[in-house]
Amino acid sequence: MLQIGAIAFVVGGIWIATNPESFMPNIFKITDPEIIRIGGIIGILFFGAAGTYGIKKLFDKKVGLIIDSNGITDNSNASSIGLIEWNDISEIRTKQVMSTKILLIGVVNPEKYIGQAKNRLQAKLMEANMYIYKTPLSITSNTLKYDFGELEKLIQTEFNRIKNAR
Repeated sequence: MLQIGAIAFVVGGIWIATNPESFMPNIFKITDPEIIRIGGIIGILFFGAAGTYGIKKLFDKKVGLIIDSNGITDNSNASSIGLIEWNDISEIRTKQVMSTKILLIGVVNPEKYIGQAKNRLQAKLMEANMYIYKTPLSITSNTLKYDFGELEKLIQTEFNRIKNAR
């Protein structure tokens, strides 16, 4: 589903970038065709990257999420860092952004996980999460074949069990 949406937005971005004069939306009050062209190019880049990531995830054989005695090993999204140790987790909360629910994993030392980023883009995504949600770590079930409510319950239950055993 992500890939279909991304393709549609890339096609729309191409249309906007190549025909900015015909796309003068009244709601934005933008009259400069170059600004509209830049918006189209940004749309192509962003949704092209999202679609590419989605296609890559389709063929990725790596397990998306592992919950064990060590912690949560997250490979579910572009900002996933791998193992999040139980000892580092301070809280787990849910946030809904439009129709997407996100598990936010609060950690004692966020810089430790930002420092483990595989590249600059991942570090920037984690920093953006830190700014918006006060934690660099988030999990959604969008790229997992698992119900979000069940995932949330499973992770909360395991977190509480480990926390109470300390």
